[in-house]
Amino acid sequence: MWNILSRGMDKVITCFNKCPDASVRLICFPWAGGGSIHYARWAKTLTNSIEVYSVRLPGREGRAKEPFFQNMQEIIDEVIGVLLSHLKEKPFALFGHSFGAMTCFAFAEHLKKVYNLEPIHVFLSGASAPYSETRLQAPTRSHLSDQDFLVWVTSIGGTPPEILANAELAKLFLPVLKADLYVVDNYRCSRPSTPFLSCPVSCFDGKEDVPHDLQAWKEMTSGDFTVQMLPGSHFYLKEEANEKYILDHITKHLETAEMDYL
Repeated sequence: MWNILSRGMDKVITCFNKCPDASVRLICFPWAGGGSIHYARWAKTLTNSIEVYSVRLPGREGRAKEPFFQNMQEIIDEVIGVLLSHLKEKPFALFGHSFGAMTCFAFAEHLKKVYNLEPIHVFLSGASAPYSETRLQAPTRSHLSDQDFLVWVTSIGGTPPEILANAELAKLFLPVLKADLYVVDNYRCSRPSTPFLSCPVSCFDGKEDVPHDLQAWKEMTSGDFTVQMLPGSHFYLKEEANEKYILDHITKHLETAEMDYL
C-alpha cells in the first residue's frame, strides 16, 4: 500500500530537495499551461526548514500522455488524495499564480470544509478572487481559435517566443494551456459569507498587468491581509528581482509562523 501511495505522490508532486526535518511545507500550484519545475527550483533558494512540494497536473512533463482534467474538483481530489496524510503531519502553506491562485483557493476551501485543515499562510499572485465581479466578467479564452489564442498568449508574455514561433512546439504547448483555461472559464464558487480561514493571506501582482480585484481575496480570511505590487506584467514573478522579493517574503512569514506554531 505504501508503494502505491509513494508512486502517486511522485507522479503528482515534484520535490527537488526532500527535507524530512523541515518544519513547514510550501505547496505550489502551477499557472495555466505550467509545469512543476519552476516552483520546485525554489527549494534551492529557500532554507531547509521549508520543503517545497510543486504540483504536476496531467498532460505535462512526466504525465504528458495522461488526459487533462476537465474541472477544478478533479484537480482538488487528486492533490488531496496524495497529500492528505502529509498535510496532517506538519504545518503547510500554499502558493499559486494566476490559475494557480484559483486552485489554491479551491484547495484551501475544500480542506477546511471537509477535513477542518487550514494552512498557516496563503500566498496568491496575479489573479482576481474567483467570486469577484472582475473575475466573473472577464472574457473567456478557452473557446478561441488557435490563431486568436496564439495572439492572446503572445500579448500576455511569459512564454518563450521560440515556442510560439515554432508551429510544432506550439501544437504541444497550446492544448495544455487551453485545457487549464477551460477549467478556469468554468470554475464557479460562492463568495464567502464569512471568512473560512484565519491564517494570513499575502497577495502579489504586476503593476503593468491588467487590473485584478486583489482586495476581494480578503473575504476568505479573518487573518492579516496584505497586497504587494511589483514591477512588470502578468509574469512579473519570473523576473529575478521580483522572485527574490517573493521568496524573501515567503521565508520571513513562514519562519515567523513556525515560531507561532511551536
